[in-house]
Amino acid sequence: MKRKVIITCAVTGGSEYGKNSIYVPKTPRHIAEEAVAAARAGAASVHIHVRDPDTGAPSMKFDHYKEVVERIRDSGVDVLINLTTGMGARHDPPVQEGDDTTIFVKPPLERTQHVIALKPDICTLDVATMNFGSNAVVNTPRHLKAMSRMIQDAGTKPELEVFDLGQIGIALGLIASGDLPKPPFFQFCLGIPGGAPATPEAMLMMRSLLPAGTLWGAFGIARGQMPMVAQSVILGGHCRVGLEDNLFIEQGVLAKGNAQLVERAVAIVESLGEAVASPDEAREILSIETRQAAYAA
Repeated sequence: MKRKVIITCAVTGGSEYGKNSIYVPKTPRHIAEEAVAAARAGAASVHIHVRDPDTGAPSMKFDHYKEVVERIRDSGVDVLINLTTGMGARHDPPVQEGDDTTIFVKPPLERTQHVIALKPDICTLDVATMNFGSNAVVNTPRHLKAMSRMIQDAGTKPELEVFDLGQIGIALGLIASGDLPKPPFFQFCLGIPGGAPATPEAMLMMRSLLPAGTLWGAFGIARGQMPMVAQSVILGGHCRVGLEDNLFIEQGVLAKGNAQLVERAVAIVESLGEAVASPDEAREILSIETRQAAYAA
C-alpha cells in the first residue's frame, strides 16, 4: 500500500524582497492566488507569510493575514491553512551605546494574534534560538510555552520547526511537560545559515532523535529543495516546497509560480512509489478536525 505524503507549499517568505524575487507574491490577493494554485497542483497545506503590498517587505500586519485567509477560504478550494508565527523573533542587539538600529523580540501575544483571530488549521512554532543569517532569532522556553497555549486555545495545531539538533531536545522536553500537544508534528528546516545543512546525513541524524512513530517533514532551501523532498520521502517523512525557500525550478531558471514547484514535488513523490495526500488525508494524518463547516458559518 502506498504511503500518503503531505506536501506543504510555502508560498512567500519572511525575508527581504530581493532582485530575484520577481515571481514571489507580495500583495494579499496574489499570495492567496498562489496558495490556491499550489493547492490545485497537489499541496495539501499552504504556509503563509504576508508582505507590505507596495514594497514587498516582510510584514506582521493583521489585515494582510485576514485578507489572505479570507480569500483562500472564499475560493472554495480545500487546503489546510498554515500561518507563520515566526515573525517577531528577530533580535539584533546594539553594537554600541545609542545604536538606533536595535531590534527586539516581540511578546508572544503580538506574534500569535492573527492565529487567535483567524484560527488556521496549523501554524508554525519555531523551537529555535540561533544565529539566522546576519541576525539572530530568539524563542525562549517561556515564550514557547506562552505561544503554544495561545495556539492550542485557538484550536490550531502547532507545527514544530526545528533548525538544528539541540532544538529537537527542547521540543521533546516541552512535549513531556505538557506544554506542547500530542501527537506532535516536526518540520526539519535545513540549509539555513546557522542551522543544520541540507544533507542526507543531517536529516538522518535529526530523525534519529525523534521517538519511534513521530510525524515529521523536512525541507531544504535553495538548490537543496528538491533533493530534500526525495530524501524525506525515502526516510518516511513529509515535505515542503515553495518560493519562500527556493526561487528556481532548475539551475538558472526562475520558477514562475509556486505551482511549478509543487508539481515537481508531486512527480518526485510519485516516482518514489508513494502517493500525495489530499487535504482530508493530511487532516487524518495530523489529527486535525475538518473545519470547513466552521468557515462557512
